[in-house]
Amino acid sequence: MKEIILSLAVFMAFFTQSRGDVIKQPNVAGSFYSADPKELAASIDYFKQTAGPVLTDHKVLIAIAPHAGYPFSGPVAAYTFKAISGIPYKTIVIIAPSHFFPFEGISVWPQGGFKTPLGILNVDEDFAQALLKENPKFQFLPKVYEQEHAVEVELPFLQKTFGNIRIVPILMGNPDPEVARSLAVALDKLIASRDNVLILISSDMSHYYPYDVANQMDALTLQAIQEIDPKKFFEGCVAHKMEMCGFMPVTTALIYAKLRGIQHVEVLKHANSGDTSGDKSKVVGYSSVIFYNDDNLNDSAKKELLSLARRTIESFVKTGKAPPITIKDTRLNQVQGAFVTIRKHGQLRGCVGSVVAQEPLYQTIKDMAIAASRDPRFKPLTVAELKDMDLEISVLSVPERIKDISEIQLGKHGVIVAQGDHEGVFLPQVADETGWSKQEFLSQLCSQKAGLPPDAWKDPKTTMYVFTADVFTEK
Repeated sequence: MKEIILSLAVFMAFFTQSRGDVIKQPNVAGSFYSADPKELAASIDYFKQTAGPVLTDHKVLIAIAPHAGYPFSGPVAAYTFKAISGIPYKTIVIIAPSHFFPFEGISVWPQGGFKTPLGILNVDEDFAQALLKENPKFQFLPKVYEQEHAVEVELPFLQKTFGNIRIVPILMGNPDPEVARSLAVALDKLIASRDNVLILISSDMSHYYPYDVANQMDALTLQAIQEIDPKKFFEGCVAHKMEMCGFMPVTTALIYAKLRGIQHVEVLKHANSGDTSGDKSKVVGYSSVIFYNDDNLNDSAKKELLSLARRTIESFVKTGKAPPITIKDTRLNQVQGAFVTIRKHGQLRGCVGSVVAQEPLYQTIKDMAIAASRDPRFKPLTVAELKDMDLEISVLSVPERIKDISEIQLGKHGVIVAQGDHEGVFLPQVADETGWSKQEFLSQLCSQKAGLPPDAWKDPKTTMYVFTADVFTEK
């Protein structure tokens, strides 16, 4: 009984109850960063203003930021938060190492919020509770948060960047690649097709080596991270050839990146405490790293879309209903126009699309696949024809208005003509398939597709737009 009372006293010492919610009190306010809200906000603003230019035109899915005292690591951390600012995340999953208490598995903070001098960040309780159910080694161990700073140090930066965003704090224990894999798999499952979740890894790099030695070791570590090689990274850290205090969280991130098909890693900034303090005898390394996918579709995404289109058509033709779908590649959540083309023995059997979409790409493909199977120019596709069906998908860029037909490049550009209620579109591949000249292409577009006179493209009242298409087939 005495032990239970003591444990409860320790537990209550580092959080308080507010409106029924468990609020974690800060551990390092006044030491790692200022406890004064105005000073704290001003310091973060300064770090972000003085950070160099960063990539801002990609959706960052994973980021790494350091967690030392702000005078040392703040100038590097600012690069990470500058790169992710403006992205409409709803949940930030913060994965950090446990510095003071060894344990097996992971500890997920399940409810309430974390307090800093800038206010309270609420926990995404639905996500946290769902994660705890995924594995017996996923638990809530309040003791490991008693002195820990690795989650907390990221929070004021998050508050200044996003305001009151929801968080999922996770501390990882003893090195175990299976735990890292289990966490990565669970995150992949829970995040699924959501594109508004960021995985934020809190980690410093090499500790207490001479300046040049630290830089050499950090270079090897960052190389393994950029290669998205979890095995090389984990084994390098275990062998002390590489070093990160958060090598379990980073290993998890690299496995997660593999599962999600993430292809690009950018090291935004690397430095160490010798660069900020001037003492280069024993330094600590810091890095700012982001993981993202290119806006172009990779081969995996293309295969996923073709599979989605085929499964949708087969299910709809057989049952009249579309199948349930789960999309893993967050790139497919981007709102984008697309066409689905059905061919039978090389002959057109249906082609329907949306040039300007209002839905995520995967949903556009699903809708257009159904529409193509019922293209009004043909009889509805039958079950007997499914075995002879070949599919082609064209994913479109945003149309741009042109002033003169000299801007049209046949074979590269699709073209839209519009006049009043009349509108027509040809995909880029039409020019290659027909061999038409530019004038023939435009005349056929006006007459066949828009219901206008063949020479309507010459009329000043006709507007024209061009777009490009990423075209891919099952063969």
